Amino acid sequence: MADSVAFTASADRSVRYAEILPQIEALIADESDLVANLANVAAVLKEVLGFFWVGFYLAKDGELVLGPFQGPLACTRIAFDKGVCGHSFSNAAPIVVPNVDEFPGHIACASASRSEVVVPLFDASGTIAGVLDVDSDRLDDFSEVDVVGLMAIVKPLAKLL
Repeated sequence: MADSVAFTASADRSVRYAEILPQIEALIADESDLVANLANVAAVLKEVLGFFWVGFYLAKDGELVLGPFQGPLACTRIAFDKGVCGHSFSNAAPIVVPNVDEFPGHIACASASRSEVVVPLFDASGTIAGVLDVDSDRLDDFSEVDVVGLMAIVKPLAKLL
């Protein structure tokens, strides 16, 4: 089991995503517990990319329920059709929100959150099973680089969902 992650702190995000992807794949390869793997993935993303908040919401009983995360206190339950997470889930598509205050129906779990990116989690059969939510305390902090990098990182989790 790894106890650290190797990355180039001065590199741009696309390079850091590429550096950590094989390490995340190796980290989860021999572990079958979903919670353990989601916790480690959230920790790696927070450490390497310095995000304000990183966490998973999993579909349970008709809503998204908070899973492993790194960062301040979070919303525990989100309706499938509410907020940025609900939008990503109900559309089964990633979404980048440059300014959360301008997103209709944004759920302010943390008042310091300024921008957000959410990517869907799919199980091995291709059914949406949850989302990975990433918040920044800076406006317009996310781009297509983050969508591509995060989608690549969540893809190996499908076998566990």
